[in-house]
Amino acid sequence: MLHERVIPIDGQEKKRVAIYISQSAGKGTYPARRAAMIALQLAAETDIVFLVGADSPPAPDGFRAISTVNSTAFLQAITAMKPDLLIRDSGSTLREEVEHIRELVPSIIHFDDFGDGGNFADLVFQTLYADSNDKVPDHYVVGIESFIADDKMASLKQIGLRKQRPGPLPHLVISFGDEDAGNLTYRALRHMMQLQIPLKVTVVVGEKYAHDTSTLRMMALGRRNTTILEHPQHFTEVCADADVILCSSGYMPYEVAVMGIPCVVLAQNDFELGLAFPKEQHGFIHLGLGRKIKQSSLLNAVMEPLLHEPLRKKAIARQTALGIGDGKDAVCEAIRYYLEYPKRPVGKETLNMLH
Repeated sequence: MLHERVIPIDGQEKKRVAIYISQSAGKGTYPARRAAMIALQLAAETDIVFLVGADSPPAPDGFRAISTVNSTAFLQAITAMKPDLLIRDSGSTLREEVEHIRELVPSIIHFDDFGDGGNFADLVFQTLYADSNDKVPDHYVVGIESFIADDKMASLKQIGLRKQRPGPLPHLVISFGDEDAGNLTYRALRHMMQLQIPLKVTVVVGEKYAHDTSTLRMMALGRRNTTILEHPQHFTEVCADADVILCSSGYMPYEVAVMGIPCVVLAQNDFELGLAFPKEQHGFIHLGLGRKIKQSSLLNAVMEPLLHEPLRKKAIARQTALGIGDGKDAVCEAIRYYLEYPKRPVGKETLNMLH
C-alpha cells in the first residue's frame, strides 16, 4: 500500500520523500542524474519514492516508483502516499498546481523553476539562472553552489590544470545535449569541415537526437580524424580528453567548468541565451544563438584557445577558480532541514477533506 511506512531496525519511522522529474525541453539527462545522486545520498535515512509521469525518466535502480500518467494521478498519488517532502524538477510550474500541492505536502523543494509556481514552493534551487536585475525571492537559492557533479567526475576535476598545451592534432569535442532541437550538431560540424588545419573532432550525439545521424556520418567521412559517437557510456572521459569543447549553454558548461577545459558556447534558444553562467567572466566564449552564428566567428572562437596559450590558461583558470561541482552536501542538508522542520502542518483532517 502507498501509505505504508518503512520502519528500520532501530524502530524509528523514516520520513518519506517523493521525487518527481519530468523531461523538460532542453534540460537533457542532468535532472534525472541529479535526482539519482540525491536519492542515493539520502537512501539510508529516508523512504524515497519516485513519481513517474508520462514525460519522466525511469526511476533509478533500487528505488520504488509509482506511475502518475497525468496531473490527476499525480495528485492522487501524493494524497495516498502522504510524503513529508516533495522534490520536483519539472521545468516551469503553475501557481494553481503548487498551491494545491501545498495542502498535501508539508515541505516542497523545486529545482530550476522559472514559472509562477516556484513562488509557492518552500525552497527553489536555481542552478540555471538568468541575467536579471530583478529581486529574487528569499526562498530562491540562485547560483552555481547547488550544482552537483557526477561522482565519476571526481578523478577528472580540474583536469585542465594538469594538461599540457595542445599537440599537433588538437581535439575538439562537439556536444549539444540529448535533444539538440535546433540541430546545432549538424551546423557546427558543417562549419568545422572548412578548417584547413589538422584537428581531431569527436561529435557526441545524444540519446534523443531527433535528426538523421547518417548525414553526420557522411560528413565525417569527408574529413580525417572525425568521429561520430552516439550516446557513449564514457561521455565524461571523452570530454576530459578534449582541448576545446563546443556545446550549448544549459547544464553542460557547468560540467565543463568542473574539469576546466576551454569551451565555446552556442545557445539553442532564447531561454538558453538569457542564462548568466557560461560567460567570459567564468572562462567561456559565448557566441549567442547557434542558428545565427557565422562560420568565421565559430572557427575563430574554436581556434583561439588552441593557438593562443595565454587565452587557454586564462579560460582554465577562470573555470577552476569557481570550485564548482560540490553542491550535493549542501542540497542534502537543506532537504534534511525541511524534513525536520516542515513548513506546514498537514494533518489527517486536511487529507481526509481532499479524498
